[in-house]
This record gives sequence, C-alpha cells and structure tokens, in this order.
Amino acid sequence: MDKPVITQAMINAYDEYTHLSLDRRRFMEKLTGLAGSAAAAAAIAPMLAASSAKAQIVADNDERIKGEDITYPGAAGEMKGYLVQPVNAAGKLPAVIVIHENRGLNPHIRDVTRRMALEGSIALAPDFLSPAGGTPTDEDKAREMIGTLDPAATVQNGGATITYLQGNALTNGKVGAIGFCWGGGLVNRMAVNLPDLKAGVAYYGSQPPAEDVPKIKAALMLHYGGLDERINAGIDAYQKALTDNGKEFQLFVYDGVNHAFNNDTSSARYDKAAADLAWGRTVEFLKTKLS
Repeated sequence: MDKPVITQAMINAYDEYTHLSLDRRRFMEKLTGLAGSAAAAAAIAPMLAASSAKAQIVADNDERIKGEDITYPGAAGEMKGYLVQPVNAAGKLPAVIVIHENRGLNPHIRDVTRRMALEGSIALAPDFLSPAGGTPTDEDKAREMIGTLDPAATVQNGGATITYLQGNALTNGKVGAIGFCWGGGLVNRMAVNLPDLKAGVAYYGSQPPAEDVPKIKAALMLHYGGLDERINAGIDAYQKALTDNGKEFQLFVYDGVNHAFNNDTSSARYDKAAADLAWGRTVEFLKTKLS
C-alpha cells in the first residue's frame, strides 16, 4: 500500500476531534469519507495523532541533565511535576515552566522539558491534571479531564508553581513559562493574572480577552501556525490590545504550517523548519528576559 496522502481537510478534522465537537466515532466516519475507505482512514489516523514512541529526542538518562518526578505545594493541594536541571551549571539558573497540551504531562512534554534544561535553565513541567488525580495514559481521557478543570484554580496552580521555583535554591528567582496548545492559552492567562511571571512563550495558544491585556506584566513571545484558522481568529484583537497598551511582545506567524507544528511526535502536523526557527527564537528570548 502506498503511503497515504494527508490533506488539510483531514488535519482540520483531527483538530475538530481533539479540540472541539467531534467524538472518536464521528471523526473516523469523517476521515473515512475524506480518505475514500475505512482502511485508508485507519492508516492515516495514527499519522495525525501524536505517537509516544517518537517522544524522546533527549534521553531521560542523558548524563548532561538530572530529571526527577517531584511534588510541591499547589494553590489548594499537592501538585505533581517533572523537574530537570543541567548537571554542570555554574551558579543559579533561570527557571522555565513547561506547560503541556490538552493531553497532560506526557512523554513528549517531558522531552521538551529536558531540551529546555539543556539550554541552561531549571525546567519544571507541572501536571496540571494533578487536582484530578494526574495525567492518565489514555489521551482521550486526558482531554476529557482537561475540560473539567476550573480555569481560575488552574491559573492559581500556575502561580504556586512560580512561587515554588522562586524559592528553589537552584534558581535565580526569575521565572518564565512556555506552553503549547492548551498550555499556550494558559501562558496567556498566567501573564494576565500573575505579575511575578517575567516572560511567557505561547505556542498556538488561545488569547485572553482584550480587556484583560492591560494587566499583563510579562514580556511575551507568541508563535502561530499560518493554517491554524481556529486559533488565529483571535490574533488581530490580541495584537491590537498588546500594542495599544504598550506591552512588550513579539508575534510570529509561520506560513503554511498547522496547529501543533512544534510537536515532533505527530508526523502529519510537525514542521521541522518552523519548529526549529521558533525554538531558536524561544531559547534566545527566555535567556534574555530571565538572566
């Protein structure tokens, strides 16, 4: 069987399934219609989804870093997280919160956290599903659980994470955040509500209401995929509010790439050129703002 052709309509259907109204059965029915057969749809579906088997770019036993699962005080209960530090760093380091997608704290986000630590930071990936018992292995279940979280309480847990890192003896007390998809939206909400956040990087994240933008203190970097119509519908209003209120921000739209273009475990949506460019910009930005 030849390699299946993946169209933009298929990618859009997957986005609708993972973020909006389609359930699994209706998604597969729609994908079957787009692919021409159930067999083709069955072959294409895993290419659209993220594969945990591809999640490791930096090995969890890489000798340059030390990673450990930790617990720390949340706003109203215990938070779980994955903390990674470089082993040969001199002096105190900036701290970066790595915020997961709507799948929870999965192997891919753990890997991104290790990558961030290798760039010279204390990197912590909180499990924002901790109040619900933690991230399950079933991604569909994780997405359902994400939808039940209280938004205000989740932001408060972001604040508790900042407080924990500010008090960590390994850090210089300056804390930034990077988030993807659901996590990108949370970075934006944390910027609005948490003045101790020094810098935020939101990858294809939903935007806060324009009237909340005056409260932002953090410097922001915003990355968007040019084909991501659902999220991009909010760019203009957000950009105008940031500009009108004199906020420090950089905004990049990567032409011809999709939502989740940074996620290298999803072969259909990952775009290496855009991901590498965005990552380089992100690393330099965080180093500058948190040093």
